[in-house]
Amino acid sequence: MANTLIILSAMAAWGALHSILASLTAKARARQLLGLRTADAVYRLLYNIAALVTFLPVMALVGILPDQPLYRFPAWLTFITVPIQFVAVLALTIALLQVDLPRFLGLRQLIRWSEGKPDPRDPPRLYTGGIYGWVRHPLYFFSLVFIWLTPIITFNVLTFNIAATLYLWIGSIFEERKLVAEFGEAYREHQRRVPRLFPVLWRKT
Repeated sequence: MANTLIILSAMAAWGALHSILASLTAKARARQLLGLRTADAVYRLLYNIAALVTFLPVMALVGILPDQPLYRFPAWLTFITVPIQFVAVLALTIALLQVDLPRFLGLRQLIRWSEGKPDPRDPPRLYTGGIYGWVRHPLYFFSLVFIWLTPIITFNVLTFNIAATLYLWIGSIFEERKLVAEFGEAYREHQRRVPRLFPVLWRKT
């Protein structure tokens, strides 16, 4: 029980930090401290680095805290689940490439800034084709597919999976609000046509 509370608390703290740094308030504060042009150039990259670095201790807790196995997929089932996990990773990669991976990572903004561009940011673009025509948040969906098909589930892994699922579910709701504010009616139309987190193939138009 103590391990569960530790992992849940760590995930909650990470999720809170992640959400705060992604907020418009945090970005506005960065602009005040660094200046408009510099903040717009480096914030996305620093945000991604901070998210990764602070996530590592959470994963470490899952691995080092006392644990016990709950179940293991039979060998025959792994011949199905492992390829599905591979497809999920491939789909994640494709989804990132479809929305411009350098921009997503923050590298494009940094390059534009180093080249002396007056505004290092690219104009915001709403991409609704490809994988995004099946599910609005494919990065979240395929991450869930990957973690839940882990062949060996321990108590700690199960706790992490549940916490991650809750975070991605709630996080997608807040992200939707920002996307509606940014793209308006175009994103509302996307919402009407495409499921948010779990694709429903027969709803695709």
